[in-house]
Amino acid sequence: MPNEDSKQMSSLHDKRMKKGFIGTIVAALCCFTPVLVFLLGGVGLSAWLGWIDYLLFPWMFASLGFLAHALYLKSGKKGVTPQTIIVIAVIGVTALLFWLEFRFAIRISIAAAASVAAYAYYLRRGAVKQVA
Repeated sequence: MPNEDSKQMSSLHDKRMKKGFIGTIVAALCCFTPVLVFLLGGVGLSAWLGWIDYLLFPWMFASLGFLAHALYLKSGKKGVTPQTIIVIAVIGVTALLFWLEFRFAIRISIAAAASVAAYAYYLRRGAVKQVA
């Protein structure tokens, strides 16, 4: 029975990682390409384009946070969960982007994605040491 529970939890963590990754990719495509310009312009809602960045960038950072939390859960590390730190980081990066008025949006987004990648590497490296 414990083996089935661990398989179910692993499947749940995989689904969470997939949702975080898909959310990040969709938000990034909408932020950095003219996908929404064509879609909203095609249906007559181009007036919404002026404020859409205020929705898309927080969505992308929240998806990255969701992905980071799923990576932590999948790693199986014991101890305090980094959920509070992830929420503070998502809010902080979003506030920084708004404060800078989107001047360094691409650089901040790349830094956020690189941080999640570095965190994934850190978790994986720790998992390899525990197995060895």
